[in-house]
Amino acid sequence: MLQGIRIIEFEALGPAPFAGMLLADLGAEVIVVHRSGAARTPDKPEPNLLDRGKRSIALDLKDPGDLAIAQALIRSAQGLTEGLRPGVMERLGLGPEAAYALNPALVYGRMTGWGQTGPRAHQAGHDLNYLGLSGALFYAGLPGQVPGVPPTLLGDLGAGAMYLAVGMLAGLLRAKETGQGTVVDAAIVDGASHLMALLVSMQGQFSQTARGQSLLDGPHWSRCYACACGGHIAVQCLEPKFYALFLDRLGLDDDPAFAAQFDAGQWPTQTARMEALFASKPRAAWETLFEGTDACVAPVLSPAEAQADPHVAARRIWQDGAPAPAPRFDGQAPRPTSAAPARGADTAAILEELKTGGWT
Repeated sequence: MLQGIRIIEFEALGPAPFAGMLLADLGAEVIVVHRSGAARTPDKPEPNLLDRGKRSIALDLKDPGDLAIAQALIRSAQGLTEGLRPGVMERLGLGPEAAYALNPALVYGRMTGWGQTGPRAHQAGHDLNYLGLSGALFYAGLPGQVPGVPPTLLGDLGAGAMYLAVGMLAGLLRAKETGQGTVVDAAIVDGASHLMALLVSMQGQFSQTARGQSLLDGPHWSRCYACACGGHIAVQCLEPKFYALFLDRLGLDDDPAFAAQFDAGQWPTQTARMEALFASKPRAAWETLFEGTDACVAPVLSPAEAQADPHVAARRIWQDGAPAPAPRFDGQAPRPTSAAPARGADTAAILEELKTGGWT
């Protein structure tokens, strides 16, 4: 879908390379500029799955010759992404102003936690900090419990990488129409706050100022339950018709204790009953009971278990031990991806292409 689009990605952690992977999965040519001589650490595996589908060139951006190569890459591209602290790219001589002098139509994507401006812009932080400040972490847990630690896909990826990718696509469309580039300021704290729109939209009926009082974080029909085997089952039958099916399968459709679905005052008692019920049988029994129904019940699977699930397997959501590209497009087979390159694996080929003038 993005064939003919070249993105230059400057090496960073987590959200920025994920956004680059997503753009590569969608067909863009993504060249990642890795730091030459950088040491391998536990949080920087080599090769990195997030570099799949990309090409790699290793450069020392403090070296004038390598800086000139980076500038040539920028001139050849439609987009640039970076995930460094505000001001770092400027100090390297590759900030937006310098980049636009080289390529006025460039879409310049910046991925940070706090954003390019504001009192915290230059402070360190991580996924959990951004979620905490945004208000999103407030709901990550059950009433009376310490907020949990959501998987990094909520902050770094959902609130960060996806917003960077969407911003890049919007910028590329604008550049195609106007010939004018733009800066995409993608901040996780911004994205996490934006993602709360659904919860905020429910404030008219249920309080969003206290945990356990909303339609999605308090009811007995919207939570996970422990099973006799130590596994867990996920229940979220929000709509009354699905709730009725849920109760019917459990043999509780005529139980007056569960008749009032939306009476928050009854949720604690109803939850206690459900906890005891689900703890009485192993997860497999509940999977069998709810299989093929619209009761909105599913097992909580480990990644390894998920890969073996019949639905996941039928859609080939995992391929060769890695998640397949998403989303899918009508009439097109899933785009095959190439393996992640080793750091600098394509340096010689890219330099030769630049030398022979194959890029404009």
